[in-house]
Amino acid sequence: MRAEPVKEFLTDARSVRVPARAPRWAIPAVKTGLTLVDVLVSLLSFTAAFYLRHQEAILSRTADGSLGWSREFAPYAVLLPLVVPIRLLLLRYYDLYRVRGEFSFVEDISRLFRATAIGSLLIVAAAFMYRGGIAYRTFSYSRALFLLDFLLALAGMSVVRMILRAGQILVRRRGINLIPTLIVGRGPEAALCIQEMRARPELGYRVIGMVENGKLDPSAPASFEGVPVIAELRNLPEAIRESGANEVIISDPDVPGEALFEVMMQTGRRRGVEFRIAPTLLNCLPSKTEIDQVGSLPMVTLFRSPLSRAARLAKRISDLVVVLLALTILAPLWLLIALLIKLDSRGPVFYKQERVGMDGRVFLFYKFRTMHAGTDDTSHREYQRMYIKGKPDSNLGDEQRPAYKLRGDVRVTRLGRILRKLSLDELPQLFNVLRGEMSVVGPRPPIPYEVESYELWHRKRLDMKPGITGLWQVSGRNRLPFDEMVRMDLYYIENWSLLLDLKIILQTLPVMLRGDDAY
Repeated sequence: MRAEPVKEFLTDARSVRVPARAPRWAIPAVKTGLTLVDVLVSLLSFTAAFYLRHQEAILSRTADGSLGWSREFAPYAVLLPLVVPIRLLLLRYYDLYRVRGEFSFVEDISRLFRATAIGSLLIVAAAFMYRGGIAYRTFSYSRALFLLDFLLALAGMSVVRMILRAGQILVRRRGINLIPTLIVGRGPEAALCIQEMRARPELGYRVIGMVENGKLDPSAPASFEGVPVIAELRNLPEAIRESGANEVIISDPDVPGEALFEVMMQTGRRRGVEFRIAPTLLNCLPSKTEIDQVGSLPMVTLFRSPLSRAARLAKRISDLVVVLLALTILAPLWLLIALLIKLDSRGPVFYKQERVGMDGRVFLFYKFRTMHAGTDDTSHREYQRMYIKGKPDSNLGDEQRPAYKLRGDVRVTRLGRILRKLSLDELPQLFNVLRGEMSVVGPRPPIPYEVESYELWHRKRLDMKPGITGLWQVSGRNRLPFDEMVRMDLYYIENWSLLLDLKIILQTLPVMLRGDDAY
């Protein structure tokens, strides 16, 4: 469902678009420069800690006259390739390279303390496990040096962040590095937002337009607090595109939750637009929210991306570990299944099909073939349409034992029934995980013609990579109506953790062995 094209704004949204005050390369250049400075600070703090602790030279000249590490510092020098990456990874994990939006000196220092402290603990652990490699296996490292390194790194990086933030304040007061922002609704909250952001540009926001909650009234003023009114709520996605806004603040407590959700879905995550909502609008909050402050204004940020970059990285690493272990252990079983498929019926070993992944991207999905080659999918298309619509005749079982999947499908081979019963036909999807198209745990990947029948809220399940297994498989599988399956997927997306993934994987094994509700 698409929003109707904007027929008439009181003020054309394109006219409020703000020209860039800095070239596109400026922000990446600042982040790169900050990273290089952090590398330098990490090296200097470690070497300075050595000098303060031992009062020994760090560099010395060799017999041929070249400059190198001194004999006393050499055991510590071999740790430098560990020290720098650990420091940078922790700074990245705690989002200390963010230069967009609001910031707080106190919050920056708090996150920097955590990043530096955890980094120092990891450096100590690495040092005493690695112990300088073979050459320095018996060397005893000074514990006081690591404490000094922590204090110097914390002080040095704090000074760097203070200088960065002071620079940001200066450029923001000149109208640079401000986020183009739209505000929905007219009222005291909207007026306070505009006044606060106008009085304090260092917060990082520029209000470029107002969006009316409801129908535009031609007799109403064409501006609010000096900000032009550019659209109605239903036209917000179009207004965002036309105005180039990067952030939307919902200030009207009467905004319908359903309308706001629909607007957010139409806008999409890939545009990088962030929605914030006044704390009074609790009727449409998802379970994952973040409460922070813009100046003196409390704001609740809606999580448009279910996983942070660090969480995505952690999930990807865990996927690769699980897949590599599974491929190693199950290699003989793969060969046996491939041989049996060839003996059972004519056709290829693998079945390939288009599926819809995260953000609607289509990919090629692999399974062991369980059907006769060249079968027609008309019956399955019709069944999926009824299933998604929730029609009563999509229950192919009974009230006590519902079944929402085609049973007794004549297209399935004899071996295919066994493979489906034990879910062994799903094993080739490990290749999809290796390629990054799927995850070990996640929502079930839909077929494109299934997605065509989705309602708008169903598409929210495409916000995460599909999985080989998931809550659906371990919580009722083919006994669950489609809407219930989607709700379980949304619960998983909103409450993801590595521990939840582990629990689902462990629950999947007995479900596979029992063949619960598999057809």
